[in-house]
Amino acid sequence: MDQDRLFDLTGKVALVTGGSRGLGREMVLAFARAGADVVIASRKLDSCEELADEVRRETGRKALAVSCHVGDWGQVEQLAEAAYAHFGHVDVLVNNAGMSPIYDRVVDVTEALYDKVLDVNMKGAFRLTSVVGTRMADGAGGSIIMVSSTASERPKANIIPYAAAKAGLNAMTIGFADAFAPKVRVNCIIPGPFLTDISKAWDIEAFNERARTTIPLHRGGRPDEIVGAALYFASEASSYTTGALLTVAGGSGI
Repeated sequence: MDQDRLFDLTGKVALVTGGSRGLGREMVLAFARAGADVVIASRKLDSCEELADEVRRETGRKALAVSCHVGDWGQVEQLAEAAYAHFGHVDVLVNNAGMSPIYDRVVDVTEALYDKVLDVNMKGAFRLTSVVGTRMADGAGGSIIMVSSTASERPKANIIPYAAAKAGLNAMTIGFADAFAPKVRVNCIIPGPFLTDISKAWDIEAFNERARTTIPLHRGGRPDEIVGAALYFASEASSYTTGALLTVAGGSGI
């Protein structure tokens, strides 16, 4: 295999949910820089359009912005249709959208909150993977990437529904890898704490202090440090990898 082309995505189309900010934004930019056209999906169309303009200016690649609430079964189906109608194919799908509201006590979790967390983090990824993966398997194949969380393996008391949903993504990764083989590879990135825009709400001094004793690399991740794993799974570099769960967490948990 030509090593210069291992991570080349020229001619590919990548769809990223939760793509307008945080880790999703970094993956969108990385895919475009590697030659892919991109579909950027999130609830806020303005943010998607802003990033789409940046992609076009910086890379010259095509970019489609789509407003989508991934917790809504119908909107997820419409997202897939919009991507195929615009580009004709999807080669890389990243289920990155998620939410993790915290609460004071488990007993205070309402049914509405529970349903919302599982819908956004797991139900939408299931339906989008089902729809896009089936079309990939019936066509030229492709790569699907789930974005989970270390919470799926080491849950804390204040994020139990979120942790359960992300654990579901881990299981779905393996199940879909089996369902869509051999033409579609399905893998999962399990990020630890990353210093995205969400981290602005953290007590960063307290986090840094904990990181020095709980994370072997002694810090949170930079958003761009997710790119290597994403490009690996999206490209031919991972041509013999499916059903894999890759933890990117600075060594936390070891």
